[in-house]
Amino acid sequence: MMLRTLLAAVLLAVPAAARADWYEASTGHFVIYSEQKPEKLKKFATELERFDKLARFINSAKDQPIGPANRLTVYVVDTTSQVARLAGSDSVAGFYRPRAGGSLAIVPRSSGNGDANDLSPQQILLHEYAHHLMWSLYPSTVFPSWYIEGSAELLATTRYDKDGTMVIGLPPQYRGYSLLDGNWLPADKMMIADTLKLNDTQTEGLYGRGWLLNHYLVFGDKRKGQLMAYLQALNNGKSAKEAATAFGDLKQLDRELERYKTGSFTARRAGAEITQVGEVAIRQLTPGEAATMDVRIRSKNGVNAKTAPGVYADAKKAAAPYPNDAGAQLVLAEAAYDAKDYAVSEAAADRAIAANAKAVDGYVYKAMCRMALAEKAKDFSKETWNPIRKLIAAGNRIDPQDPEPLILYYRSYIEQGVAVPDMAKDALYDAFIYAPQDSGLRLNTAMMLLKDRDARARSLLAPLAYQPHGKGLAEFAQLLVAKIDAGDIDGAIAALDTDRKVDDGDDS
Repeated sequence: MMLRTLLAAVLLAVPAAARADWYEASTGHFVIYSEQKPEKLKKFATELERFDKLARFINSAKDQPIGPANRLTVYVVDTTSQVARLAGSDSVAGFYRPRAGGSLAIVPRSSGNGDANDLSPQQILLHEYAHHLMWSLYPSTVFPSWYIEGSAELLATTRYDKDGTMVIGLPPQYRGYSLLDGNWLPADKMMIADTLKLNDTQTEGLYGRGWLLNHYLVFGDKRKGQLMAYLQALNNGKSAKEAATAFGDLKQLDRELERYKTGSFTARRAGAEITQVGEVAIRQLTPGEAATMDVRIRSKNGVNAKTAPGVYADAKKAAAPYPNDAGAQLVLAEAAYDAKDYAVSEAAADRAIAANAKAVDGYVYKAMCRMALAEKAKDFSKETWNPIRKLIAAGNRIDPQDPEPLILYYRSYIEQGVAVPDMAKDALYDAFIYAPQDSGLRLNTAMMLLKDRDARARSLLAPLAYQPHGKGLAEFAQLLVAKIDAGDIDGAIAALDTDRKVDDGDDS
């Protein structure tokens, strides 16, 4: 009996002892959650910050301070199979969700078998962050899909050397087969890929040949100035075919690329002094935060009517022992809201605010719950909606750069069904400035501007027309831009009322 009791005690102790602790690494541009040891996580976070510094140096871009809500949140999970489950696709090894107030990337701690030809977690994340940074630095610039993916691949292979230097321009070994096995996407098709329905082989070619053409134009000497001329033509309103004339004969360009890919590739070094960064703040998550991390990742990744109830059930169970933990209660507030249990969501938000008066999301979820209930009750009175706006304002005062309260402030007038004041319109535009990566926010802001016949609408729509992900969104943006360019503003405004299914363009 004693032996059985002792054995049971040992077995009960094993999971707790084996369970790794969750840590948060916080830097100027990233918040990273991982079960890695603190020293490894600190190194990982430092390298990401150095990559940000390098990318800004390459683009001659100043490092403007950003608010806490606008940093990229990175969740490091154990394996690529976990990533695939979250992405809903077996072929995805890492992905990025561009969202106002909550852009996130999910990457595996390890992938493949360590072979040089495998796509590594670091390369996945650098590729995704290159997208995030491109939208941040050039929010109103048109880039074609081959350039978007090719330039991300160009940065994804960045190497960190022991002497502190960083090397850019290395070939993506994981694209080797698609690059060497013929020409999967000829230049004439690559230039108009945004208007084509690409098959799997051509899509892979968009990445591989996109990298090859980027490398050739950036590192090669033969075609100096052509890339800039091409991009300028696109941004001056030229069609993809017209802009491509900057490269001359595209069949000749293909022949040059075929020769170029079999040679040796030039790489460049950036000295350690270029990428010096500040300290990384590391903290261990509270027991409540750690207990709800799994459901938090699933919730932040996104739910639908089918998956929301299951996530909510898990959130209730995980958060129940931690009523005074702000992090745990915010996870519950989000999951309950997504499952349309607004009373539980608001109560959880209240507990989060009581535990942490600076919990912006607590005010966001309180406001969202009350908006949903008011809409359900068809209550559009100022006695209901003015207090909702006070909640939104309270969140905004805590972090004026958080896009979510700004968006909610604008939405509150739309959903109440009253005229939107200029202050609320300015709030939505400010939200876009803080989160230009969010395609849905960009589209909604452009629609607002278009209805007001504001010329800025086109500059927000044009980049969407070249989205490599989310074809419905790209096609809708192309339609609106075409009508604007034809002077048919009334037609563009009328098109806003058509019933369209628009993909949000999340990247993976």
